[in-house]
Amino acid sequence: MINGTTELIAHIGYPTHTFKSPMIYNPYFEHVGVNAVVVPMGCQPRDYPAFLQSVFTLSNIRGALITMPHKVVTVGLLDDVTPTVRVAGACNAVKRTSEGRLVGDMFDGAGFVRGVQRKGLNLQGARVLVVGSGGVGCAIAASLAGAGIASIALYDVNSASAEALGQRIRASYPEIEVGTGSNDPAGLDLVVNATPMGMNEGDPLPLDVSRLDPRTFVGEVVMRTEMTAFLLAAQARGCRVQVGSDMLFEQIPAYLEYFGLPTTTAEVLRSVARLSY
Repeated sequence: MINGTTELIAHIGYPTHTFKSPMIYNPYFEHVGVNAVVVPMGCQPRDYPAFLQSVFTLSNIRGALITMPHKVVTVGLLDDVTPTVRVAGACNAVKRTSEGRLVGDMFDGAGFVRGVQRKGLNLQGARVLVVGSGGVGCAIAASLAGAGIASIALYDVNSASAEALGQRIRASYPEIEVGTGSNDPAGLDLVVNATPMGMNEGDPLPLDVSRLDPRTFVGEVVMRTEMTAFLLAAQARGCRVQVGSDMLFEQIPAYLEYFGLPTTTAEVLRSVARLSY
């Protein structure tokens, strides 16, 4: 029950009707007895810079979840950001320090990385391919770079986007070998589809699946369909796979830790969530 000591986590974006986080966080808070609540806050782009500053003047604000269309502009509104934010070019979590500074991090990619690590993939020294250099692809690439990979290949139909992401990775992680322009998955440890391609049966796939080695781990970001045509094709090659919704549930523990709240596992979150699609 909300009362005078309830802490707020603002979920800021526009429009809000697609927001799923309140239906995961709030049942979890109720489940473990945390007096906090995630509140959807619809804010249009023209109002956002002033609103972000004002919401953090509240004495009972714990933090903010930032979603579309504000993730990119948030970077320039903060006092400090992490290397993950600089590489991704976007931010989706903000908190206020005891000194009153606004700081931000990016956890879209952290969910993906935590998921594959919990499934047994060792990313230290791994060779990876990320297909798609949009918002989610950039976030995943940024988190992979921070996880100790040895090399990353980036591919996007918009080659300039892939090259720009590559340059940001090189600047923050000069030890990582970065390549762009090829979506050949042969011989790699991890392949990520960060595009909508291969969502449905009959769709064109994001890469030549026949080039996948059975030992390659394959991940997906599409959440509308659990086992996409791309994942089914990879699984048929003998590959271990991660479904798109794992990225959502695996990133929430990282958010909880960031905001200093009791953390949990994706399994617990799935068990208490009240999602509707």
